[in-house]
Amino acid sequence: MDNSYLLIFALLLGFLASTVPVFMALFFTGTIGLVYFVGIDPQIVIEVLYRSMDKFALVVVMFFVLCGNIMTTGSIVEKLIKTANVMVGFLPGGLAMSGVLACGFFGAISGSTVATVVAIGGFMIPALIENDYDEQFSVGIMTTAPILGVIIPPSIAMILYAMVSNDQLEALFLTGFLPGVIIMAAMSLYAYFVCKKIGMKQRKPPSLGEVLSVLKESIWALLLPVLIFGGIYSGLFTANEAAVVACFYAFFVEIVLHRDMKLVDVNRIVVSSAVTSATLLIIVAGASVFGEYLTFEQIPGKIATVVVNNISSPWVFLLSVNILLLFIGMFMDIISATLILTPIFLPLLSKFGIDTMHFGLIMTINLGIGYCTPPLGVSLYISGATVDRDIVYVTRAVLPFLAIQFVILLVLTFWPDLVLLLPRLVYG
Repeated sequence: MDNSYLLIFALLLGFLASTVPVFMALFFTGTIGLVYFVGIDPQIVIEVLYRSMDKFALVVVMFFVLCGNIMTTGSIVEKLIKTANVMVGFLPGGLAMSGVLACGFFGAISGSTVATVVAIGGFMIPALIENDYDEQFSVGIMTTAPILGVIIPPSIAMILYAMVSNDQLEALFLTGFLPGVIIMAAMSLYAYFVCKKIGMKQRKPPSLGEVLSVLKESIWALLLPVLIFGGIYSGLFTANEAAVVACFYAFFVEIVLHRDMKLVDVNRIVVSSAVTSATLLIIVAGASVFGEYLTFEQIPGKIATVVVNNISSPWVFLLSVNILLLFIGMFMDIISATLILTPIFLPLLSKFGIDTMHFGLIMTINLGIGYCTPPLGVSLYISGATVDRDIVYVTRAVLPFLAIQFVILLVLTFWPDLVLLLPRLVYG
């Protein structure tokens, strides 16, 4: 390998290890590589920065961030939890199962794991403990279930992956539905058997009147994901337009129908969402400069050649990629990792006959698990702060649930037809 490549990657690792912000580490490393090793005009870097953020696909990210903030501020989250609880709360482990379902509901609107941990986990962990659930069990299930936020569409990570891979976003979204349902079912079954084994008390099933009352109260919240996906897959509007429609709908429901949000709150919510979106855009810009260096040096193609010469089986390749992504997820957030790694892996996929949408789903799950793995798993710190526990305690708590997700990840890795079932049914 060229010594300049080693120097550039050593610089990147050095920046990251010295707690330089990710976007600055990517920007400075990419700029040094382009200017000093490739020899291009520094003004080209400015053009790369502008071009990276001048993409219509990023609009959908900003509006789904705004939609998630509206729900967190208003009462939509509370109503989604109530609905989930009335559906399964009477079963052994029902409250924990309702938390998992609520993560799925919220993930179908927000597209973010961190938002799901804050909104659902922050509410459900204390509720589970108050209802005599074991603290470690409560922390474990409500730290890992929010991975559904990046698997069940709309997923911010999938939006960025599609932006790089040029996959059809609506079709890529469809790859997340069945895996999301499988994860919800597996974690709910685990909660059911664990709680049944220890003989946890059950409440009586709700009456039909109680079910109808909760559904009536929550109907406007439940219609939000129906509006998003019904509009997208009926052809009424695109994914970008769906994000805008969802924001207007959420504002209308919270201000006019639920009346849990005041007009004076709108400015604060919009500003907060703009700050979050700007943070994502800065990471995109930094990653684009580093990606430009990789492109100029043809590093993805060279890596592809080395990998293909040493690995002949697509299954061995996928298993190796899983291990690599799980390791990277321990140290890097999903947004940065998706933007950096996707251009490197894409040339390899055609060599092994791997569908890019299948790989996008696998990559998303791997990096999503990284939210729950030390040392930098954000979800671990959020849940730990909720119960005032250290990261070692929370890490132990999530292990059984991570084991479930690892098994599902392996099934999805080696059963691509399951992942691609819905896209093929809808788009052929």
